[in-house]
Amino acid sequence: MVNSDTLDYKSNKKILVCIPAYNEAKHIGDIIHNAKAYCTEVIICDDGSVDNTREVAKAAGATVIRHDSNKGYGAAIRTLFETAKTKDADIMITLDSDGQHDANDIPKIVEPIIKQEADMVIGSRFLVNDDEKKVPAYRRLGIKAITRLTQATSYPNITDSQNGFRAYGKNALSKLNLYEDGMAISTEILIRAKEKNLTIKEVPITVTYETDDTSTHSPISHGASVMHSVIQFISLRHPLLFYGLSGVGLLIVGIIFMSSALEIFSHTRYVSTPSILLSMGFVIVGIVLLATGAIIYTMKALIRDKLKDR
Repeated sequence: MVNSDTLDYKSNKKILVCIPAYNEAKHIGDIIHNAKAYCTEVIICDDGSVDNTREVAKAAGATVIRHDSNKGYGAAIRTLFETAKTKDADIMITLDSDGQHDANDIPKIVEPIIKQEADMVIGSRFLVNDDEKKVPAYRRLGIKAITRLTQATSYPNITDSQNGFRAYGKNALSKLNLYEDGMAISTEILIRAKEKNLTIKEVPITVTYETDDTSTHSPISHGASVMHSVIQFISLRHPLLFYGLSGVGLLIVGIIFMSSALEIFSHTRYVSTPSILLSMGFVIVGIVLLATGAIIYTMKALIRDKLKDR
């Protein structure tokens, strides 16, 4: 339902709804029709679909940008970011193309930016208990695990780091330069937003999981892929934190095993070979992780200095 407030904010703002899509011909038409009521323009990035996603999107009234091949979710989001910047958008809204997000939540997502309360807004499935209960248990577990990782390097109070239903104001659009091609882009955005001191707010939304699953991957393999991408991104972005803490933790465990072996020997003169081997293993791996973190950090610093010189 479109109210007068919705029409008011549309009248003086260029608001773009930007949707990455891959083989979503079944859902994309309805999503575009619903979203058009709340924005100036709907833009679809067709990420190399092999079905008729592009044709359906154009027929529904969207502007379609097409990748010649499937480059990944992150690449599609990056294309949409660049398009929004080129079009000098006041607000860019992203949502998924599988029908799980409700376009009627767009005013709720946009409101904090209109009121200048935030540079960026994320729809969260975990702010309201009833909404959280609608998320399947295996998804809750995976999302919360990834969110924990993201909290350590971005916003500590974020509750739903992987939700694609977001809004970005002009300040956020101008400052966010993205590089990730895969699913880790959701985390990259939060990390870069934190680095740029952007203000962020979450608002509650409901996601439906009753739509047909058109993904070519099972939820488990998809979740594992996302987790791998996020860990890889964070490990390269914050090597001292990622490798350093892990290395220190393993060194402590190694010291504990060695202390145990020494205590046993001091009381019984028995040499606990398993404890000694475990201690040596943990210490060696810990040292390797610490060295890896230091090397990657040094390489990043050198590359950053060279780029500054240029």
